[in-house]
Amino acid sequence: MSRVTRRVIVDTDTGIDDALALLYLCAQPEVEIVGVTAVYGNCVIDDSLRNIAYVLGLAGRGATPVARGAAKPLNAEPHIAHYVHGYDGLGDVLAETDRPMPSPATLMTQTAAEYLVEQARAHPGEYELLTLGPLTNVALALQLEPALLTLYRSITIMGGSGPFPVVGASDMFDANIQNDADAARLVFAAPANRRLMVGVNATAQVVTDEQDVVALHRSGTVTGTFAANILESYLDFYRLAWGRRVSPVHDGLAAALMLHPEWITASVTGPANVTHDGFTTRARIMQTAEGRAVPWPIEPVGDTIAVTAVAPAFLPAFIKALIKGEAL
Repeated sequence: MSRVTRRVIVDTDTGIDDALALLYLCAQPEVEIVGVTAVYGNCVIDDSLRNIAYVLGLAGRGATPVARGAAKPLNAEPHIAHYVHGYDGLGDVLAETDRPMPSPATLMTQTAAEYLVEQARAHPGEYELLTLGPLTNVALALQLEPALLTLYRSITIMGGSGPFPVVGASDMFDANIQNDADAARLVFAAPANRRLMVGVNATAQVVTDEQDVVALHRSGTVTGTFAANILESYLDFYRLAWGRRVSPVHDGLAAALMLHPEWITASVTGPANVTHDGFTTRARIMQTAEGRAVPWPIEPVGDTIAVTAVAPAFLPAFIKALIKGEAL
């Protein structure tokens, strides 16, 4: 194996795209997944833990430490996305017996928030934090250590919507911010070394389709076949959004851009506020599509880099990693 140069902690609600992101990271020889923290969201917390254990085991990373995190938002009841990710979070393609809880040797006694703080204090500036679910665990960790994000080399957030869209354009929102707006406000307001938003404005530009699923099925690898099976379910859900069987590469893109900033071909930087329009909650860079400041007072917070365009090199590298499965 190549020398490890990137050490990452992943915070995840372990649905379909989260599982693919974990597989992608496991296939990168330069990456050490230091630990994984579970949160509710795409599935309930126990299923999130089971899915983490299953995916890490599939990719030969079964000894990775895992921590149980929040089962609900800071100030609300959880909204679990069974209609998107199936009742188990992985498209209901596995038998319940295939997904045991992490072993006592890997399931830590600390909460996810405690683990995030412990690791940051013990290794300041060494670890990167990748968040793929609601930001509840990170917000709870910030309550324990307000300087948390200055102790991580970077935080990459799959969530948000980038800057405001062009007038009249359709505008996606993401479940991670919607599920815990209070947590998101704390995370986007906290001081940080580098905060990268990989929002749905960017992830919707990169989609897997039926040809990708065929390639994964034909690969014959354990991880490729698993990825194909769960993607089938994801494509079925998204067909009602675009009239064809495609799915955005939400979490996988966030994982890849954390490692490969050269694949970010355009971005904007500025303060990110959490907004609510009466229907949906979004995290936004407070500027218009034309780059002008919004015409109202904003919350003065530190800067966030928001991805707005991605290089075409990403998608084939992502599919190749899912087929490869385990770093050699």
